[in-house]
Amino acid sequence: MKILVVGGGGREHALVWKISQSPLVDAIFCAPGNAGTEQIAQNVAISPEDIGALLEFAKSNGVDLCVVGPEAPLVAGIVDEFSKEGLKVVGPRRDAARLEGSKAFAKRIMAEYGVPTAEFKTFDAPADALAYIRDAGAPIVVKADGLAAGKGVYVCRTLDDAERAVDEIMVQRKFGASGDRVVVEGFLAGEEASFIVFTDGRNILPMASSQDHKPVYDNDEGPNTGGMGAYSPAPVVTDEVYGKIMERIMEPVIRGMKREGREFRGVLYAGLMIVDGEPYVLEFNVRFGDPETQPLLVRMKSDIVPILLGCTDTLEGHSIEWDDRWSVCVVMASGGYPGKYEKGKEIFGLDKIDDPDVVIFHAGTKRVDGKVLTSGGRVLGVTALGDSLEEAQRRAYSAVEKISWDGVHYRRDIGDKAKKWLGA
Repeated sequence: MKILVVGGGGREHALVWKISQSPLVDAIFCAPGNAGTEQIAQNVAISPEDIGALLEFAKSNGVDLCVVGPEAPLVAGIVDEFSKEGLKVVGPRRDAARLEGSKAFAKRIMAEYGVPTAEFKTFDAPADALAYIRDAGAPIVVKADGLAAGKGVYVCRTLDDAERAVDEIMVQRKFGASGDRVVVEGFLAGEEASFIVFTDGRNILPMASSQDHKPVYDNDEGPNTGGMGAYSPAPVVTDEVYGKIMERIMEPVIRGMKREGREFRGVLYAGLMIVDGEPYVLEFNVRFGDPETQPLLVRMKSDIVPILLGCTDTLEGHSIEWDDRWSVCVVMASGGYPGKYEKGKEIFGLDKIDDPDVVIFHAGTKRVDGKVLTSGGRVLGVTALGDSLEEAQRRAYSAVEKISWDGVHYRRDIGDKAKKWLGA
């Protein structure tokens, strides 16, 4: 069969890498792809948001299944358009993708179906938001309602921070129309975790637990990014917490969306805060996480393709076998990210990585005249397996140290949060 993967980041390289291992697959296309995907798939120069061109390509090239990486095309209705033509796509339709497309909508669904989350209010006017914030006090969280590439959440330790967040989102319109409305919610103190499931709208097939690292600097300091690294499993998700996540969050939301006439199929990601053993939802994403997908897929022993197909039909009878080892993904980013950064820097050292338990997933890269250059904020996801967390970290960082370009930046503490659970 022929599969089209939509997107050009590290998540998409990981998906192409995993899909390429399936005996069911004859050809893989990636639109637009990057310097990593081109080694195992045919890159196609189409933007992920050009749904018309993607549909035409899929029809003319006999694509059997489309796997959508980023959120924007899902929120824009790529599944609806492909489905009209009888083409299979992994992901929710536009009306269900609102779980990520609107934080206010997601909060309404959580309130309606009793899903644990922080107390919140939504505001369309900056003055109203500021008045509420001044009355509530800090710490407090301010979120742009719409899509903001993972950068629209402000964890505000002071009132000045919160006022600045409202100004950036609603007055300066840093995120455009995504900031027409804000969600202001209570601050939850705990430990974050990521929980991702496959679903056909009824059956739920969970992936292993993982933990992202959003802030740009070590010790979770600095502004939020799309994610600076991840590891799996996340020991904060104990067996008891796992049960609570399924029973109190995943099952009610998927049942509730069906009751609302918005059946959710595809991949549902819950960004969680675990507070004293109780899971609370910070956000929902309607697709694979990035960078969580990278450490998860190197641990997945099962063929992913039957599972992806199951999301479009039924997942009944499906299961996933996992590698017992740990995995750690360290994101190497352009200097200045998540702010302004330069592109076109030559990357050195990729040919020095010879550890079979290390996979270099490309994100913001392109190949020009035989050289691999930076072309985005997050550039590489160096991902390693190990029998212990420490071994996976050592392998990942050993590879990271062999790779360089002008201005490279990465966190040096990916995975360290797990150590307190391991007695390290």
